[in-house]
Amino acid sequence: MTIGKGCVVITGGSAGIGRACAELFAQNGYDLALLARGEERLEKAAEELSAYGVDARSYPCDVADADAVMATAREIDEAQGPIAVWVNNAMTTVIKRFWEMEPSDIRRVMEVTYLGQVHGMMAALKYMRPRDRGAIVNVGSGLAYRAIPLQSAYCAAKHAAKAASEALRTELIAEGSSVTVSMVHPSGINTPQFDWADTSLPNKPQPTEPIFQPETVAKAVVRAAKEGPRELFVGLPALAVFLGGQGMPQLLDRQLASSGADDQTSKQPRTIDNKTDGYAYEPGEGMFGAHGSYDHKAKDKALIVDGDVARFAAVGIGAVAAGAVGYFLGRGDRKH
Repeated sequence: MTIGKGCVVITGGSAGIGRACAELFAQNGYDLALLARGEERLEKAAEELSAYGVDARSYPCDVADADAVMATAREIDEAQGPIAVWVNNAMTTVIKRFWEMEPSDIRRVMEVTYLGQVHGMMAALKYMRPRDRGAIVNVGSGLAYRAIPLQSAYCAAKHAAKAASEALRTELIAEGSSVTVSMVHPSGINTPQFDWADTSLPNKPQPTEPIFQPETVAKAVVRAAKEGPRELFVGLPALAVFLGGQGMPQLLDRQLASSGADDQTSKQPRTIDNKTDGYAYEPGEGMFGAHGSYDHKAKDKALIVDGDVARFAAVGIGAVAAGAVGYFLGRGDRKH
């Protein structure tokens, strides 16, 4: 399967994973429509990506605003259409213990990280369904399957995005649509979000190690747009969280209670954004690109695993293990 004629829309396209995705799509010759709140950073990204010989344009937009997303989608489809791929990547987070947050913090994270994807899917479907073609790729997280301390709002938003994606996928299958809905679940990624997030930690937050570069996720997103898999996991940690969360939730509870906060705390001092409302309500400071502050720790390569393959493998290993246990128990019984 290949991406059809048209442009690729990327929300949160000016920095982090979205910026890395835009770079890779541009390298492959696809026109780009980039959405984000920070107008200056967005325009700079579009200008740099145009150097690849593609039509890259910036569209300032807050994905939490459904009307704004719909209006922007109409503008994109008229100017650069048809919309061939829509990548829902925009997010925000607050890194605090549950009781340290205000209700408004949780509401804002849900509005951007969950409803932002809902609004994007609705906008994309308005143009893709009548044409019976197109790919929607939602950037999820290993945390869509297993929540961790300090990120209850973000984890809840990713859980919700996964549920909405699953429901939509079944509805499209039921009507025989060729439109695909995929999710890409990264591990800990070196993006600027940790420089921008409001936090109660004593130092700047960091991704849980091992940390991977955003280009590893971009490869999975482009693959998802081309192949339309149900979901892809980027990096073994995301896969381990998925499998472990299903099979050993209580053990993970205790492990995360013991080390979850420390694993997310760096030795670097907090930024101005870390000490205030962060980027939940206003764009983060600085002209960041795809990478955050952890280049010295981040890996350039990550295993990309199809979720269905992982499930079949887990079931197969479980069946073999159960068979082996039964065999040896049977041998023991025969000896008596």
